[in-house]
Amino acid sequence: MEQTYQYAWIIPFLPLPVPMLIGLGLLLFPTATKSLRRMWAFQSVLLLSIVMIFSMNLSIHQINSSSVYQYVWSWIINNDFSLEFGYLIDPLTSIMSILITTVGILVLIYRFWFTRPVAAKACQKAFVTNRVGDFGLLLGILGFYWITGSFEFRDLFQIFNNLISNNEVNFLFVTLCAVLLFAGAIAKSAQFPLHVWLPDAMEGPTPISALIHAATMVAAGIFLVARLMPLFIVIPHIMNFISLIGIITVFLGATLALAQKDIKRGLAYSTMSQLGYMMLALGMGSYRSALFHLITHAYSKALLIGICYSFNGNSCWILSKKKSEYGAYGGLTKHVPITKISFLLGTLSLCGIPPLACFWSKDEILNDSWLYSPIFAIIAWSTAGLTAFYMCRIYLLTFEGHLNGATTKKFRELRRKLRAHIGHGLRTEWNSMRSNLPLFLSSSVVERSAVNRLVVGSNPT
Repeated sequence: MEQTYQYAWIIPFLPLPVPMLIGLGLLLFPTATKSLRRMWAFQSVLLLSIVMIFSMNLSIHQINSSSVYQYVWSWIINNDFSLEFGYLIDPLTSIMSILITTVGILVLIYRFWFTRPVAAKACQKAFVTNRVGDFGLLLGILGFYWITGSFEFRDLFQIFNNLISNNEVNFLFVTLCAVLLFAGAIAKSAQFPLHVWLPDAMEGPTPISALIHAATMVAAGIFLVARLMPLFIVIPHIMNFISLIGIITVFLGATLALAQKDIKRGLAYSTMSQLGYMMLALGMGSYRSALFHLITHAYSKALLIGICYSFNGNSCWILSKKKSEYGAYGGLTKHVPITKISFLLGTLSLCGIPPLACFWSKDEILNDSWLYSPIFAIIAWSTAGLTAFYMCRIYLLTFEGHLNGATTKKFRELRRKLRAHIGHGLRTEWNSMRSNLPLFLSSSVVERSAVNRLVVGSNPT
């Protein structure tokens, strides 16, 4: 078991050489690298598959042993200063490693649409917005290092708790550093007011959107707050501030989702609202329910956004210039019945319908909210109703009813053209057979005998 923990460093580092080699190859040998793109994709998927299996094995060991393992490398600069880096294995990192590797491997092989101007602008917006949060995060890290003299989580928590108990810190400065740390989580998890990048990030390919919304970007902020919970919980008012940001984001995301016509942007604001639930739970101190909802929401949202990608392969979606405006559609059930059932299951889960996954996690958050603040509980419960409304709206306008307006005309035109092509093909085939049939029947005695057996069912006399 100790040996398994010692090799946990392969989780982040094993898949790393392939993208580095691809980037280097694109700089030095662009033509050859592009021609070998399928080989690179296979290697990337293979390495991440190995990492996924190792993550599952590591998590099983961690669950069975219920232990916390930390491994640190030291780089000694001189006798007075050294740099240390390493990794920590505990229940939180075990959960995140499984979540990221399982969802990430499903969407790894798709690339980003960097040539689309709209997607490029969305990328810049996401980059700039997150740099604002990263700036605050860096200042907060430096502030706590100045207070405690350590970057290591366990040492930092222990030293800081001792300073708090002895009243040896400036609470105003500590609160400011904690808010700066939380600013990084606000940007990563698209919380108010740094939420503006998330809907625009849907301009990329749908599999990448699924990766962003389910496993990577938005989970980073929740993970950061969960990891720093022992630090935040002893600082006055910071937990109240976290829960306040969470409840504002819950309601704001749901109301913005109500006004969307684009299915992907609607799901983006839905993600923002559900992340608000997780942040609210963390602010209330409900660590377990926040991580539970993170997992259930990740797989439900990956299902819904992945189904949006399947729309691009259907003629009913390709016919429209606005491929993801669900208001222009309806009646897709008879064209994509399996997709409809899958989307319905994801919708019911996100709405919190038992016995689906999100019911259990969201219900636990709502139950804890009554114990924390009745006002927050009323807002959270009301927003749960809004979630059910806008998700059912997306489902009904997309799959139920009849095909609308221009789409119906396009389908009729498509059917007319298909019938014309089929009729022309059948006439051509019949004319060819009619002209060649006498030659075929008179070609030889053997062939005439074979035809007679097929037609009459007996040998000729």
